[in-house]
Amino acid sequence: MKFEDIEIEEVDFEAMLEESFKKSESRSDLVTGTIVKIDEKDNLAVVDIGGGRDANLSLDEIKDEEGNIAFKVGDTIDVVTMGRGRISHTAALSRVALNEFIAEYDEDQEYIIEGVVTKTNKGGYVVDCDGLEFFMPRTLSYLSSKVDPKGKKVKAVIVKVDKDKGSVVVSRKELIERDKAKTDEIVGALLESKDPVIGTIKKITSYGMFVDVGGMDGLVHYSQISHKGPVNPSKYFQEGDEVNVIALEYDKKKRHLSLSIKDANPDPWADIDAIIGVGDTVTATVSKIEPYGVFVDLGEDLEAFLHVSEISWDKNVKHPKDYLENNSEINVEVIEIDKEGRRLRVSLKNLLPKPMDAFTAENRVGDVVTGTVTSITDFGAFVRVGAIEGLLHNQEISWDKSQNAKSELKVGDEVEVKIIKIDRDAGKISLSKKALEASPVKAFAETHKNGAIVTGTVKDKKDFGVFIALEDNVDALIRTEDLHPLKIDEIEKGQEIKGVISFIDGNTDRIRVSVKRLERQEEREAMDQLNLDQDDSMTLGDAFGDKFKR
Repeated sequence: MKFEDIEIEEVDFEAMLEESFKKSESRSDLVTGTIVKIDEKDNLAVVDIGGGRDANLSLDEIKDEEGNIAFKVGDTIDVVTMGRGRISHTAALSRVALNEFIAEYDEDQEYIIEGVVTKTNKGGYVVDCDGLEFFMPRTLSYLSSKVDPKGKKVKAVIVKVDKDKGSVVVSRKELIERDKAKTDEIVGALLESKDPVIGTIKKITSYGMFVDVGGMDGLVHYSQISHKGPVNPSKYFQEGDEVNVIALEYDKKKRHLSLSIKDANPDPWADIDAIIGVGDTVTATVSKIEPYGVFVDLGEDLEAFLHVSEISWDKNVKHPKDYLENNSEINVEVIEIDKEGRRLRVSLKNLLPKPMDAFTAENRVGDVVTGTVTSITDFGAFVRVGAIEGLLHNQEISWDKSQNAKSELKVGDEVEVKIIKIDRDAGKISLSKKALEASPVKAFAETHKNGAIVTGTVKDKKDFGVFIALEDNVDALIRTEDLHPLKIDEIEKGQEIKGVISFIDGNTDRIRVSVKRLERQEEREAMDQLNLDQDDSMTLGDAFGDKFKR
């Protein structure tokens, strides 16, 4: 109710009330008549109201709920004369009931009624309360003349009963002013003391809660419920719960009382160091699950955030809901306290066994294990072995370099692999599939040594040299400086090149070939052959005889 919009008129109340009663009496009299005729065709009953006068009564007023006529010819009936030959049985019932109410009225008792405005006149309004009609003067109504009040429900207190005139006067103004006085008293006390008081939650909405404090309702906005920040009140409270609140402010024009539960309770962030510290393990309740993480309630009006990356050691967590449920209790470790931002971060995985510890306790480099392909990338495949994912790089798929993870594997495949590297600090393991097969380079190295002359086909050119294929899955590198007398710009793929093995290691699968060394080696071999072909008895003179003869 906006009391400032209430219209108050200064009028002569007594004179207006008397005038209203006179007008009512001059055209309305309660009499007992006799039904002399019932005409269902015209839907009326003819009633002898005395003094040789007959009046017509609508049959609708004397029919029951099934439509049956409740009276017959010869029955007596109470009616009120309405003028111009019209009478009303309904009005008579109301008048009789009102007279009975007045007769039983106790002046020492207060009567508060609730009814509907049914009629208006210059002096005021008629309020119907369960068939009883009471008069409410305009000056006691607190109703604006700018709005038609008919049909409006009102609450009022009886202020005057005139048994002689058979009238009851009610006042809405009296109740409203009492309510205003009570409200002002409650609000004044709340705002003055600033002490927490106990209130009862009456209604919960999406934007807050209405709380009854001493007979007055105030709003606790959702931002004033918790030190954690704006919260959904329905998750924490139910209607009927008692809560501690303090008054923040009161808007007299809107009659709006703002309350706070948050300010009625200690702020945990004021002494956060005494409550919790980094490294502490606490029990929390999952309050909200999002794709990027989980909000957990730590108690003490504190909330923390559990990022999706802190839920499990598994790096492929698709959604936190696959691991946690709302309202479930979990143990977490506090990993960050941001006092300025009033934010807490926690970790669940820090309290779980590290998969790498369990893996290294059971596995070593060189072990052969079976795993499942979990994902495939451009550079290889990730294979889950127990609780750990290892990388099977493309170059470790097969000795055939044309094969890679995308061409040979698919997600879900089970593969047998060898562990070739464990980096415990980084939490990474490297796997190899080709290591389970015989190395073509190792087999080649058993029949070829340094200095062996080989011929290969150019497969690829790089800035630093040329790769040639010696046999199936056996490649060698000719570095740029070892190509002489060949020129790298003139070399083409598919071209055959002959050279000398300058380095070969079957364990590391590396072979280097040199064309330049081949040229020197061929010169040396030619000289050696020449020496073998010469006769051991040839003298220096024989060799240079012709020159000496000159």
